[in-house]
Amino acid sequence: MNPLHYLRALRGIVIRELLRFVHQRERFISALVRPLVWLFIFAAGFRSTLGLSPTPPYETYILYEDYITPGLVGMIQLFNGMQSSLSMVYDREMGNMRTLLVSPLPRWFLLVAKLLAGTLVSVWQVYAFLLVAWFYGVQAPLAGYLDLLPALVLVGLMLGALGLLLSSFIDQLENFAGVMNFVIFPMFFLSTALYPLWKLQESSQLLPLLARYNPFSQAVELIRFALYGQFNVYACVYTLAALALFLSAAVIGYNPSKGMMQKKGGKQ
Repeated sequence: MNPLHYLRALRGIVIRELLRFVHQRERFISALVRPLVWLFIFAAGFRSTLGLSPTPPYETYILYEDYITPGLVGMIQLFNGMQSSLSMVYDREMGNMRTLLVSPLPRWFLLVAKLLAGTLVSVWQVYAFLLVAWFYGVQAPLAGYLDLLPALVLVGLMLGALGLLLSSFIDQLENFAGVMNFVIFPMFFLSTALYPLWKLQESSQLLPLLARYNPFSQAVELIRFALYGQFNVYACVYTLAALALFLSAAVIGYNPSKGMMQKKGGKQ
């Protein structure tokens, strides 16, 4: 196998994922409507300032809409990562993924290619959401939208790797909804997506502890700082570590001699 074979396979997987996304308009609409509902309706019910932030990127009083927007960006990428894991389960049941997994290419490369394709889709969804939010009045510095791109790629990879890991445990589409709800809602609500950490500390001792070590919290903080032209080193390192952990576990999970594939009787 030479580099040309790897590039050709990567291009094929990415194009297939993009075409699938283009043809499934309902997927794009649902991914866009969900955070917009939160922004237009939920945030409107809390239309006020959160108070003076003791930490960057905010150094003045924060409007709730401005605070919640990075959290909703993280929501888009979280749901997209879970949607990608659903497509993995579907492809494995229908035989498409089985054909890929028995190809001469390494499994880790096929999983990474699938991960990159899903991340590309999620980045496109995020910028579509931010465009609508701009006209709604939620506007970050223009340079922040460019600074945001590397953070979106890293967060998309991390959440997509989590989705890949979960898909290695799911052998039937019927089991998908329960597993996804068990993961999505705790990750989202036990995070700093909706309320800052210093606000959570006012009501509970356990909740801020869980939120602080939630990988989704650090992903949201990475997005929040990047959107305002700042770099959160701790959040970046934490997200990179979570990506390495989830991706390594997913590769093992898709290894028929070591992971969950063996426990399912050799299903792929």
